[in-house]
Amino acid sequence: MNERDRQAAVRRAMEQSPPPVPPEVYAEALRRGGRMLRRRTVARRLLWLVLVAAAVAFFVWATVERPWVEPPSDTTPPLTGW
Repeated sequence: MNERDRQAAVRRAMEQSPPPVPPEVYAEALRRGGRMLRRRTVARRLLWLVLVAAAVAFFVWATVERPWVEPPSDTTPPLTGW
């Protein structure tokens, strides 16, 4: 089958009307699809919420702890009483 025959076969298949679907199958597919979309939306919002909470927690920790500041040296005792 060459390229032209394949394209013609695909066009014929796309132009034909789809076979009739029983109404109960259509209703069940519609219900499941809606439920799947709602679950996806909830999961996406939950992941964004977790990401924002992690970013806020990191910002608060970094502000309080200031990890970029060098800690004071505890190895040498202070020179006092000279």
